[in-house]
Amino acid sequence: MLGRSNVGKSSVLNALAGSRGLARVSSTPGRTQTVNFFRAGHELYFADLPGYGYAKVPEAMRRGWERLVVSYLDGRDPLALCVFLLDARHEPMEGDETLRAYLEDRRLPYVVAANKADKLGPSERARRIASLKRWAGPRGRDVLAVSGREGMGIETLWGVIRGAAGEHRERTRQRKG
Repeated sequence: MLGRSNVGKSSVLNALAGSRGLARVSSTPGRTQTVNFFRAGHELYFADLPGYGYAKVPEAMRRGWERLVVSYLDGRDPLALCVFLLDARHEPMEGDETLRAYLEDRRLPYVVAANKADKLGPSERARRIASLKRWAGPRGRDVLAVSGREGMGIETLWGVIRGAAGEHRERTRQRKG
């Protein structure tokens, strides 16, 4: 799970898990300060990574989070998919552009989950999703309208995650076989 500090990563994670209290949700940006792992089933793990942007923390701490995220993502063979969360109500910001460029440069597969989509009307939601599909790079598998709070799009997101995990297991099996 990657995204800005206030994008709702924990809410989406909780919605995927079907549990309100799995990941701590806070109204204060920047509460996730370490890599937090959550097991989903027998072979699937979610990693909730520190966000970027709004957290009011010293610059040294912010740089430390960035190093933590980069060290986690670089060279991680069992990584099947990055869930890149954006706020559906806003255009991507500088940090979002940087993350997208990083994922593309490192050739990491990702899905864009446009969270808080429940706060938009149907036509505005469709317009925003179409715009984000044009924005996403070639490594982006899809752009989905989701709401961690209302559950919108969570089953579809689960399908993309399970599909990516299955493809990854098959590629790994073929390499070993």
